[in-house]
Amino acid sequence: MGRNIVETIIGALVLCVAGIFVIYAFTTTEASTPRGYEIVARFDRADGLKRGSDVTLSGIKVGTVTALELDKDFNAVVRMAIRRDVKLPADTFARIVSESLLGGMVILLEPGGSNQFLADGSRISKTQGSILLADLIARLIFGGVGSSPPPPPPPSPAPPTAPAPGAKQ
Repeated sequence: MGRNIVETIIGALVLCVAGIFVIYAFTTTEASTPRGYEIVARFDRADGLKRGSDVTLSGIKVGTVTALELDKDFNAVVRMAIRRDVKLPADTFARIVSESLLGGMVILLEPGGSNQFLADGSRISKTQGSILLADLIARLIFGGVGSSPPPPPPPSPAPPTAPAPGAKQ
C-alpha cells in the first residue's frame, strides 16, 4: 500500500515538472497570442506561407502571420500581427520570400519613405507574391532572369550596284 502512494506522488511531481517546461517553452518562443496591431496584404501567390510564419524587417522578426484567406478574385489575403513598437510607413512594400534554400516562406517588409504610418487594420497595397522554385529554374535555363535581350544586328551596308550595261558613268 505504501508503495502505491510513493509511485503516485512521484508521478504527480513528474507531471508538474513537465507542465512547468511546457509553460516555459510557450512563453519564451513567442508562441502565445501575438501582441500588436494587425495589417493586411493581398498577394497573387502565397505558396509555402502558413499561419505562424515570420514577418521580417531588415532580417529582424517584427511580426507573425495570423491568418490566410482567399478573396473573391482568388488572391491570397494575409493578415499579420506587427509589434506595437514598429511603425511602418504607409508605402511599405511586402513580398513573400524563402527563408533559406530548404526553409519555409516569410514575409519581408521593405519600408518606404512616407511620413504617414500604417494603423491597426491598414492594408499594404504594394506586394509581390512568392515565386515557385520550378519557375525560377525554368527562367534561368531558358533565359529571362538577369539577362537583357541581345542587341539587334547592325544594318548591313548595301552592296555596290554595278552600272547597267550601256549606261554612262
